[in-house]
Amino acid sequence: MKVVAIVQARMGSSRLPGKILRSLDGVTVLELIHKRLSQCRSLHEIVVATSCSEKDDAVEEEMKRLNIPVYRGDENDVLDRYYRVASITQAEAIVRITGDCPLIDPGIVDAVVGKYIDRQPSLDYVSNIHPPTFPDGLDVEVFSFEALERAWKETSNRFDREHVTPFIHGHPEWFPSANLSAPQDYSGLRWTLDEQKDYEFLLALSAKAADLGIPTISATWEAWLNIVEQYPWLAEINSLYQRNEGSNSSSQELGGVAMTEAKGAETG
Repeated sequence: MKVVAIVQARMGSSRLPGKILRSLDGVTVLELIHKRLSQCRSLHEIVVATSCSEKDDAVEEEMKRLNIPVYRGDENDVLDRYYRVASITQAEAIVRITGDCPLIDPGIVDAVVGKYIDRQPSLDYVSNIHPPTFPDGLDVEVFSFEALERAWKETSNRFDREHVTPFIHGHPEWFPSANLSAPQDYSGLRWTLDEQKDYEFLLALSAKAADLGIPTISATWEAWLNIVEQYPWLAEINSLYQRNEGSNSSSQELGGVAMTEAKGAETG
């Protein structure tokens, strides 16, 4: 089974413009995401999907410099971008990663993909966010090409097309699903990158990791957890923000139900 990770990323964040190309431990956030995903055993390809907006010329230039495959498509129809990339790469299973997750964990990605593959052909969708138990910023979704194609063909809802997967997990009668849970509920921890305070937290966390001799590129989520628990002042840096705050507001504005996993509007 060919498994392709698609990282949705664009520069036009209203809360933290250009965040995906900000520096973190000497590399850009997007490069760090790619380096961490490259450690996965389950992925055959990793593609960055950005928009055709002029603002995202910088994303394409950076990806070309790093020799990372990049696809450019509709700025608001992220679902279409996913479908186009999946079609071009002939993906059988798609892994959705958002560009606001610089600490994305290879072990968690492999575990979610492994659960999906192990339960074929009975499942179309597996994630670690229904319900979320891992820290915010470690979100992984895996789904079949068939599910993606049906969503692409059948939904015209703006929220569905902006967030890619609501149509899929919103129809369990069509797309059987499963969830991967953490050993206990860590969903209150915020390791994502949506606000300036998130960036300050990530800078402080990576600096503390360096002091302890732990490389940011290869640190496991358990290593990050140990650091945060050992130095609780770190989590206080961005503790004012709720999980997926911006995306939930987006859902309410569109008249939809706020979903804890509906992230990526600002990043995709």
